[in-house]
Amino acid sequence: MGAGAGGMTRSELIAELARRNPHLMQRDVEAIVTTVFDEIAAALARGDRVELRGFGAFSVKARDPRVGRNPRTGAPVEVGSKRMPFFKAGKELRERINKPAAGARRAMAAARD
Repeated sequence: MGAGAGGMTRSELIAELARRNPHLMQRDVEAIVTTVFDEIAAALARGDRVELRGFGAFSVKARDPRVGRNPRTGAPVEVGSKRMPFFKAGKELRERINKPAAGARRAMAAARD
């Protein structure tokens, strides 16, 4: 699934999955993607951790209250505690994104010769 420098939108993901799976109707692919995202969000809202083996884990981290600054005036502003979603990539995903593409491997090999 390729994407430009701006990343991939939800609708682009659905279109790509539908293209790769012509036996599925696009509305079914959209329902699957929506259900998966909704279930991950619901689990995080409950404080659960979601682990997708070989991909990564979604969890929630608590941020303590702090004193921030108004960027316009510089005045101190109380920022309350909050829970933030957090994603930690799995080992297989990290290895996959750090592996040179086949064309890059050939170019590196040719440069060494």
